[in-house]
Amino acid sequence: MTRSLTILGATGSIGRSTADVVLAHRDELRVEAVVGGRDAAALGKVARQLGARFAALADERGGEALRQALSGSGIESGAGEAAVLEAVERDADIVLAAISGTAGLAPTHAALKPGRRLALANKESLVCAGSAFMADASRLGVAIIPVDSEHNALEHALAAGSNRDVEKAVITASGGPFRTWSRERIAKATAKEASAHPVWSMGSKINIDSATLMNKGLELIEAHHLFDLGAERLDVLVHPEAIVHGLVQWCDGAVTAGLALPDMKVPIANALRDETRLTMDLPRLDLAAIGRLSFERADEGRFPCLSLAKAALRAGGAIPTILNAANEIAVEAYMAGRIAFYDVSEIVEKVCSTFSGRSIAAPSTVTEALDIDQEARQTARILIPALAGATRL
Repeated sequence: MTRSLTILGATGSIGRSTADVVLAHRDELRVEAVVGGRDAAALGKVARQLGARFAALADERGGEALRQALSGSGIESGAGEAAVLEAVERDADIVLAAISGTAGLAPTHAALKPGRRLALANKESLVCAGSAFMADASRLGVAIIPVDSEHNALEHALAAGSNRDVEKAVITASGGPFRTWSRERIAKATAKEASAHPVWSMGSKINIDSATLMNKGLELIEAHHLFDLGAERLDVLVHPEAIVHGLVQWCDGAVTAGLALPDMKVPIANALRDETRLTMDLPRLDLAAIGRLSFERADEGRFPCLSLAKAALRAGGAIPTILNAANEIAVEAYMAGRIAFYDVSEIVEKVCSTFSGRSIAAPSTVTEALDIDQEARQTARILIPALAGATRL
């Protein structure tokens, strides 16, 4: 049976991998709509490639360029917020949500429709508005399938038992480009160095979150909402080979782990499958050839962003929303060369501290989450000039 699919974030790294999966299974997957950010030419290309019926560009200024890119194809198009929502509203069995950042929160939430499956790759939906998002998904009967390799692996591992028997659920981190660097050397690292991820090919912002280990902290918050596990039952383990993506320690001492080569097409194919798995022509995991898998504890002294994210998860309320907003602004400033590496964690810590005394409840709606997000962003922006040019050890 053919399943219809809408791809939010079709021109990003997840979107491109999704296109590869779809092209390998044209008899089983039909693309209804594709959504991109600013690159009209790239969106037009992927829409043609996948035979989409509708293409929407978030940047309304690119509407004419998108129409030209699709000229003669018969594919409908639009640009701007209304066009993105039109794409989300169109009939589709599955929506793959891969718009990066808080910009993806509103359209991902709008994709929650009765009976749909949501293949979720947008962290902010759960980090910023996790309680509200999961409650709405449950009310509407939406099946949420995690696309991140770590959460996809945990979902597989957790199927081996009951949640009440979980002692610890662990996601892994490659350790990023600075895994073996001293704190002094890391303090002087440029954004270009931080963007050089040793394993995965992702966008610059996510690469830098991986270098600070904030990405793993955000994934812990996601896991809390996806699997209904408290902070005390979640942890991170550094695993440079990136073969074991997630593992579950059970109360009887047994461990169930999810392993795969580091290729996003594996969890994407799993998220798009029906009753049977999609066959993918990918290299197979050869443990004998690899020979050795190594693991380390995450060093929260050299990577304080992980510690801050864990604290935000324990604090609850709106602190995870505030943490994410402050981090986005701080990483943006770091990428622009305005602040140093450890200023990112300093800004996040100061912004979270500013709000922590107010005991702001967890946002009950996406609108509330976005309001809190904007206030936290403004607070972070005020801090940046005072830190610009300084080096934190």
